[in-house]
Amino acid sequence: MKTQNKLIFFLTTIFFFYLLIFSGFIYYALNNYSYTDFYKRLEIRAATAAKIELEKHSDIDAVREIRQDYLELLPEEQIIIIDPSDDLNNELKNLKLSKNFFSKIESQNRASFNRQNRYYSGIKYKSEGKNYYIIASAVNYYSSHHSLYLRNLLIGGLLTSCLIIFVIAYLFSRKVLNPVEVMVKGMRNISTQNLSERLPSPKNNHELAAIANSFNEMLNRLETSFETQKNFISNASHELNTPLTSIIGQAEIALSKPRHPDAYIKSLYAILEDAEKLSRKTEALLSLAQTSYNNSHELFEEIRIDELLIDVKENILKLYAEAKIHIDFSLLPENPEKLKFRGNEQLLHLALFNIIMNASKYSNHQKVQVALAVSSKNIVIVIKDQGIGIPEREISNIYDPFFRASNTGSFKGYGIGLPLSRNIIDIHHGILNVSSKDEKGTTVEIKIPLI
Repeated sequence: MKTQNKLIFFLTTIFFFYLLIFSGFIYYALNNYSYTDFYKRLEIRAATAAKIELEKHSDIDAVREIRQDYLELLPEEQIIIIDPSDDLNNELKNLKLSKNFFSKIESQNRASFNRQNRYYSGIKYKSEGKNYYIIASAVNYYSSHHSLYLRNLLIGGLLTSCLIIFVIAYLFSRKVLNPVEVMVKGMRNISTQNLSERLPSPKNNHELAAIANSFNEMLNRLETSFETQKNFISNASHELNTPLTSIIGQAEIALSKPRHPDAYIKSLYAILEDAEKLSRKTEALLSLAQTSYNNSHELFEEIRIDELLIDVKENILKLYAEAKIHIDFSLLPENPEKLKFRGNEQLLHLALFNIIMNASKYSNHQKVQVALAVSSKNIVIVIKDQGIGIPEREISNIYDPFFRASNTGSFKGYGIGLPLSRNIIDIHHGILNVSSKDEKGTTVEIKIPLI
């Protein structure tokens, strides 16, 4: 069932049962009131008749006139005065009344009941020291017809109200769900061919505006991801194709004609060098893909960040003995337990190794400052070099795989290290910030939460 139909059905059903209960309450209350009122009118007529018939005072004529002027004659009205000293059984037989009715009059001074739309009201009246039973009865024509009219009126009103509510619910659901339908149509029109399109944000509907904005933000991320993927595939194809072309060329040259063994050895060395480059690039791509898509399967363990940094420094010095890396531990907490956190040691080692090694390499192995600090929530690592820096116009592209700044031509590299490091920091729910100026060095700040 469509949401619009569900909304119409829900609203109509709720209001229908509400009106049904409300109408039933009105009908029940007024019907009971009419019965009570009719019994009261019969009781007044019985008391008036007793005064007229049993009292011998001078004001009886006035009572009779009041009755004639103000008490209308009820349909089939009958008033009977019974002397209890007479044969009561004979009276009961003639009037077809139950003995319990008179017993109730005797004990409570009044009683009432109805039979086949004829209503009876009886009172006990004392005159000149003697008790009498006064029975007034009449057909409740007005009450029954009024109740029938009220019932028909309420049923008609209920059906009419349901029809009105149905129309209002239909119009309301159209107005409420129309922006949703517009958004759905807009979503269906967006594909990989037009990811730049965005949904309009409703101005008068905060919730739908939030949904539209969230969807547009998701499209921004998807568009960026698609563009990155396109660039990644393009760059990867180019980077992998270069050593492959060189390998094929060397092999074709070697096989084109018989050569001296030294020439074959030289070709094999060239092929081996290109194959090693291809292997390193493939491993870098696999590492990047692994950290991007399989981060939920990484094994976390307890790590001490200061020991990890020292190990990274030692590994870099083994490769580049001329590197000058200074680690500042002056901001460390007194309690060494605060240096421990849960993470993947191998991946973090790889990320820090790439960043510190780049800082040393692109500064021609000048001094690299590494500062470590620990707050109550985060581990903060700041790496600062005095190298060639990154041109300001290119800083936004540094996380694109295979991207290399325009001033890095004299340095070897593949453009994989920084994107790989950022993915690793993301796995640890951390933040990697890079600030740099051309020819004035680069500062990298890493924040990893203590989880």
